[in-house]
Amino acid sequence: MGHSSNAGSWSHVEVVRRRFGQRDGLPFQEVLSRERIERVWKAEGRSFRDRIFSPWVTLWLFLSQVLSADGSCRQAVAWLLAWRVSQGLPPCSAETGSYCDARQRLPGGCLHRLVRETGAELDRQAATDWKWKGRSVKVFDGSTVTLPDTEANREAYPQHPRQKPGIGFPLARIAVVFSLAVATVLDAALCRYAGKGQSELGLLRLLLGAFSPGETMLADRYLCSWFEIALLRQQGVDVVCRLHAARRADFRRGRRLGNGDHLVEWPKPVKCPEWMDQAMYEALPDVLVMREVRLRGTRPGFRSQIITIATTLTDAEQFAASELLELFRARWHAELDLRSLKQSMHLDDLRCQTPDRVHREIWVHLLAYNLIRTVIAQAATEHDRIPRRISFKATVQLLLAFQPLLDQCPPEAWHQLHHALLKAIATQVVGDRPDRIEPRERKRRPKAYKLLTEPRHLARKRLLQTHKN
Repeated sequence: MGHSSNAGSWSHVEVVRRRFGQRDGLPFQEVLSRERIERVWKAEGRSFRDRIFSPWVTLWLFLSQVLSADGSCRQAVAWLLAWRVSQGLPPCSAETGSYCDARQRLPGGCLHRLVRETGAELDRQAATDWKWKGRSVKVFDGSTVTLPDTEANREAYPQHPRQKPGIGFPLARIAVVFSLAVATVLDAALCRYAGKGQSELGLLRLLLGAFSPGETMLADRYLCSWFEIALLRQQGVDVVCRLHAARRADFRRGRRLGNGDHLVEWPKPVKCPEWMDQAMYEALPDVLVMREVRLRGTRPGFRSQIITIATTLTDAEQFAASELLELFRARWHAELDLRSLKQSMHLDDLRCQTPDRVHREIWVHLLAYNLIRTVIAQAATEHDRIPRRISFKATVQLLLAFQPLLDQCPPEAWHQLHHALLKAIATQVVGDRPDRIEPRERKRRPKAYKLLTEPRHLARKRLLQTHKN
């Protein structure tokens, strides 16, 4: 496989790497090193030619782009142009065509692999006190993202079925597996918003490989499905979720473990689902032994709430009911992680014009997110903090503020500046605000523009006709 021999390009890679704190002698070093990128490209059977926009330079520019407030390709190219001129290298073109072509050449499989590897590596290295009872817990949750309104995007990801054609935006459903301990993305999948098999359950079946024996999946009540739980149990994975609203818990039945705590058998549904073949259906057990726990969450000043948890953690001595409630309340972290991705990382409204480029954009967003979580873990390790308690948004702000200084400081001062960055990140602790209630309303009024109620090309044609008359 051919490699880029451009020394300037490699120096540029090292400069960009510094903003994420990937230097020798630091915890969780070499998360996205040159060697890792080489290995991933080689594993995917990819090769490339020597050029200004090598895969490494392109990837780091892409990462910088998704982190910036501007987020445009023009800004990314301008950053590279300014750097090359400052280093006495031949300037690259200020046009964005070559960079966009280089982004298109980035293999989606390589980006996907980098996300999985960076997320899993940090999860494996998580300190024991960051975990729940020393166990590896992975949180599954889903959300939606909108795509630019182009013909290619509409064909792959149609808009909401209740919207008039040409009025809405292509809508995609995304599901993510997060590490509960360090909040990294371990895997993700994408599908249409609506349609046969296009659901969070369908995406969970695609992501079963993200779970390993001995781990626990934490999810909301929609994922409390017999077949998905059975498939996870086949892999040796435990499940903790809220009991589905369609399933009633009768604590007069089963084996009593305590007040509002019992073991019951869930029989296998008689009908084989369409997405499962008959052989797989017959290989599943006839019953699932499940533990149902009814818990009453009470806090001063709040109404008590009764929650019924369904879990495969059947040992009441090892896993007390109160500990299961504590774990289930931690499921809310997935909502916060999705908010960090969609708002702080601007994943909510994507920019690319075609589905394949959208996929690359999503994977680079997730990779940048994992790198930031790595820096948070570095700060937590060095200053005895819990990664979950450190603000993600504040970390992004500090990284962007320190980045010019890290780029330009002499080597002998780099570690001192980096330690100052980690110390500042460690101070950005999120307050403990259990059961916080805020109105989902906005005080600041938007601009008084009329809503677009017809396709834009028709509105433009109507305006032209009005001006002519």
